[in-house]
Amino acid sequence: MSSPRNRRTALWLLLIVPVMLGGSYAAVPLYNLFCKVTGYGGTTSVADGPSSRVLDQLITVRFDANTAPGMPWEFRPVQRTMKVRLGETALAFYEAYNPTDEPIAGTASYNVSPYAAGAFFDKIACFCFSMQILQPGERIEMPVSFYVDPDMLTDREGRYVSDVTLSYTMNRTELPEGAAALETGLDTQLAAAPVADGTTRQ
Repeated sequence: MSSPRNRRTALWLLLIVPVMLGGSYAAVPLYNLFCKVTGYGGTTSVADGPSSRVLDQLITVRFDANTAPGMPWEFRPVQRTMKVRLGETALAFYEAYNPTDEPIAGTASYNVSPYAAGAFFDKIACFCFSMQILQPGERIEMPVSFYVDPDMLTDREGRYVSDVTLSYTMNRTELPEGAAALETGLDTQLAAAPVADGTTRQ
């Protein structure tokens, strides 16, 4: 027979494991939120509108794209580099393609390197602000509008930055119920629709 001590140990393990798993899932969004607010770790800022100042000094912005494990999309930047003036509003695009036979939802996490530039890389609009849903075989271009804050020149570390890399990682997320139901309905309608010879696709 097991001792009371062993039973207590087993009970603690049963309680701790779910808590640890829950904490690991919560850690990512909480860390992303912290970085978004503080600019820590190279996370970009969100701007209400264009910069009020535009300087002549140029900075090179490089674009990078990755997919997380389990995300089957093809994901890439449309342009690899861009030169912009500090404070100038720029527009870049990323392309995503769903090569599978099912609808897939994705959300993008992002950061800027070097980390000193993160707090000065301001996004005005971005596909990363919301979930993206691609139907089977669908290919889309997704925009990001941004500027590099001229205040970076007065920052102790930022003033030495001449190249900035904006990197996205596309993560697979759970497909909303409504989207899944809509896709099922479309498939049913397509299967029942008559083809040229008057028969159906079923």
